[in-house]
Amino acid sequence: MPDAGGPFSLHIMPRAVWLLVAAAAASISLALGVRQTFGLFLLPLAVEEGLSPAILGGSVALHNLVWGLGQPVSGAMADRHGAGRVMAGGSLLLAAGLALPALLPGPLTMFLGIGVLTGLGVACTGTGAALAAVGRAVPPERRGEMIGLASAGGSFGQAALVPVAQGLIGGFGALATLSMLAVAMLAIVPIARTVEWQPPASGFGAGPRPSLFALARTALTDRDFALLTAGFFACGFQLAFLTTHLPSHISLCGLPVELGAMALMTIGLFNIPGSWLCGRVSNFMQPERALGAIYLLRTVAIACFALAPPSYGGTLVFAAVMGFVWLGTIPLTSAAIARRFGVADLGALYGVCFLSHQLGGFLGAGSGAVLLETAGTYAAFWPVMILVGLAATAVNWMARPPARALA
Repeated sequence: MPDAGGPFSLHIMPRAVWLLVAAAAASISLALGVRQTFGLFLLPLAVEEGLSPAILGGSVALHNLVWGLGQPVSGAMADRHGAGRVMAGGSLLLAAGLALPALLPGPLTMFLGIGVLTGLGVACTGTGAALAAVGRAVPPERRGEMIGLASAGGSFGQAALVPVAQGLIGGFGALATLSMLAVAMLAIVPIARTVEWQPPASGFGAGPRPSLFALARTALTDRDFALLTAGFFACGFQLAFLTTHLPSHISLCGLPVELGAMALMTIGLFNIPGSWLCGRVSNFMQPERALGAIYLLRTVAIACFALAPPSYGGTLVFAAVMGFVWLGTIPLTSAAIARRFGVADLGALYGVCFLSHQLGGFLGAGSGAVLLETAGTYAAFWPVMILVGLAATAVNWMARPPARALA
């Protein structure tokens, strides 16, 4: 562990580290911010292009699955070759994935662009590679806090891009808005130059590096890592459903369509302090216990929202509560993995855990789209959200702390 009086003291860190944290936050902000806008296109694309809501809903479900499958690979590449190079390539994939359906609208291009290309793009530019670089750059006593601070960057993007996208859709249409967002994603390329552009130092471990498959097999045989991974499924299930379908649910309840964008913006604003605070919490308590508390709070909020009569104020209160813990699971999960296995392969191991998150996201977004198409309402989905959240609380509280935490 670094000496308290060294360059990584509790109060002072080098400027280069702060620049890396800021750049990681900026990349996460753009990548996660743009995917938070997908739900805003659900009904406008149906009106403008005659695309069934199930097309975009299914594309977003595929996006979550591809993101999950790509995250272990992009994380392993970042661990070996540097996060910045991975992020720059992901920027190009994101831009192409948004531009393709904008230029050639149709079911096939929607699935290929939104579903496959943006899924791979977010896997490279979002939390996995960027937060692994942050975890390697900061000392253990500040790792959770700094990862939480970088995670909060995703909330800036959500808070900014959601209302911008809503305004652009109203003024220029859905396809033109997709084109503009595609151009904006190219800004990640220069940002990536400041995030671990060279391969990480080999001092994190001696001997040959294990393969991704070997890492995954070793980690998943650890009972408590397996429990952590199972709990992350619920996170993806709940958040993907809300990101994709909350604006439509609000509209179907007879509330103003603008409230959907406002709810997503409120989630982003409240998650800015929430992510940082959740990262700080990992310095003082077992991350798995904090994760269980987050899942329980989310589940109580979902139950209250589902049972209460639809209202403007109630929707914003629900968004504020959910927003406070929206991305708080990310720094806590990263901290839990680092304590068990160290940081040399943090990107790859976070990706293995995150695959479970995205399998949940695939089911949450996809089944919500199918339910809307067949029943015309989301009423049957809320009890499932509650049960999944309670299960995640239980499995995280079953996890034991590591016998010896690793720096």
